[in-house]
Amino acid sequence: MKSTGIVRKVDELGRIVLPIELRRVLNINDKDSLEIFVDDDKILLQKYEPACIFCGSADDVSNFKGRNICGKCREELSK
Repeated sequence: MKSTGIVRKVDELGRIVLPIELRRVLNINDKDSLEIFVDDDKILLQKYEPACIFCGSADDVSNFKGRNICGKCREELSK
């Protein structure tokens, strides 16, 4: 894991601000969703990219009844 040297305080509502430099580098925009992972005593943030529930592909994903399904799996299911 690479250190950025950036330190931020948690505010009274439990929020932190991600510096604009990091958001630009990681292509995180306003209203983007982030996934939160915990690994032992570490908190990891990752930009959320929807993936197919069947194959895990992130290509051509659409939502069907609350589930993400890619085009390829949609075709297979329609047969």
